[in-house]
Amino acid sequence: MLDRRTLLTGAGMTGLSLLGGRVMAAPAASGTRFLLVFLRGAYDAANIVAPARNAFYHEARPTLALAAPDPANPQAALPLDADWSLHPALRDSIAPMWAARQIAFVPFAGTDDMSRSHFETQDTIELGQPIQGSRQYGSGFIGRLAGVLGKGGTGTIAFSDTLPVVMRGGPMIPNLALGGNGKPPIDDSETAMIATMYHGQHLGAVDLDAAVHTGFAARDTVWHTIDDEMRTSGRGAIAARGFEAAAQRIGLVMRDRYNLAFVDVGGWDTHVNQGGATGQLANRIGELGRGLSAYAAALGPDAWRQTVVVVVSEFGRTFRENGNRGTDHGHGSVYWVLGGAVAGGRMAGPQVRIAPETLNQNRDLPVLTDYRALIGGIWQRQYGLRPAQLATIFPGASPARLDLI
Repeated sequence: MLDRRTLLTGAGMTGLSLLGGRVMAAPAASGTRFLLVFLRGAYDAANIVAPARNAFYHEARPTLALAAPDPANPQAALPLDADWSLHPALRDSIAPMWAARQIAFVPFAGTDDMSRSHFETQDTIELGQPIQGSRQYGSGFIGRLAGVLGKGGTGTIAFSDTLPVVMRGGPMIPNLALGGNGKPPIDDSETAMIATMYHGQHLGAVDLDAAVHTGFAARDTVWHTIDDEMRTSGRGAIAARGFEAAAQRIGLVMRDRYNLAFVDVGGWDTHVNQGGATGQLANRIGELGRGLSAYAAALGPDAWRQTVVVVVSEFGRTFRENGNRGTDHGHGSVYWVLGGAVAGGRMAGPQVRIAPETLNQNRDLPVLTDYRALIGGIWQRQYGLRPAQLATIFPGASPARLDLI
C-alpha cells in the first residue's frame, strides 16, 4: 500500500506543497510584482552580453565569438554601449526593451561560492545565506521575503515541478508546473484521494484537511485563468512549446493573482558545440528572450510598469572556449534586471576591462557585484524594507545602490 509520502511524490504534488506552515491561497495581486528567473546549468553570459569589440574576446573564442557590431551583418552582435554588445538572437525581443530603457544588465555578477558545482552553487544562491558556516536548507531567500511581507504583503508562487529551495521557509507557498498539455497534472480522482487521506489530519497547529482543499482550490483557479485567457487570445490555436508559452501563462497568472514568483529554465550547460551567432546556445537564448517579451505582453502595460524581473544563473562559464567548441564551469556572470519602471538602457554595477590579467584565476569573469546585494538593493526600494528586514532575508549582505528602480 502507498503511504502519503509515496503518493505525493508519485503524483508530483504539483500545485501544492506541504512542507510546513500553511497553504497560502492567492490574494488578488496589487502593487508591485517580482519574478526571479533562474537559468539552471550556468548560461554562457559572455556570449550573450558580449565584449564583441574586445580583441582578447576574439582571441579566447576563435569559433564561438560573435562578430563585432556591423549593420550590414545580420549575424553580428547588436551594440549596447562602447564595450558591450547583445546576441543577435535577442534582436526582436530584448533589444527593443533596451531601446525603451526597460532592461539593464549587471556584468560581473554572482556569488563568492567558488565550488563550480551546479548543485552546490544553485543551493548557495537559493538559500541566500553566507557560505561560511552551516547551511539552513529549510530557509530560502524568497521564502524569507514572503515571511517578512506577511499576510498583507503578496501572493507567492513557484512555477516549478517541486517547491524550490529559494521558496522554503516563511509561509507555505504553492508550486505549479506550467509545462505539458495545459491540464492540471493531478486529475479529479487523484485530488479526491489525496484529500481523503488528509481528512481530519493535523500537523501541529496546521489543519491539513483545510490546507489541502485550499491548495487545490488555488491550483484550479490558476488553471481556469490560464485556460480561459489562452483560449481567447489564441483563437483556438495550439500554443508553441517551451519557455515562451510558459512565460505567457505566468504573465496571465501574475497579472491578476500573484505578485511574487519564481521560475527556473534548464538546458544551459554547453560544454560541447555551443555555437556562436547560431546553434545550441543561440536557440536557447532566443527562446528565453521571446518568453520574457511574451511575459511582459501578457501582463499588459499597467502591470508591467509595476513589475521587476531578475534573471540569474548559478555561475558563468570559462572565458576561453574549450577543445570541444564549448565552455566549461566558470565564475562571474551577467544578470538581467527588467521591467516597465526599471532604469534600464545601461550596464549597471562595477566593471573592469576584460583581459588575461583581470580574469578570475586566469579563466573566467570575476564577481564584482554580489547577487544578494543586487537583489537586496532592488527589494529595499521595491518594498520599502528596513535594514533589519533585509538582514533577515540576506544575513551578512549590504544592499547595493545601483539605482535600478
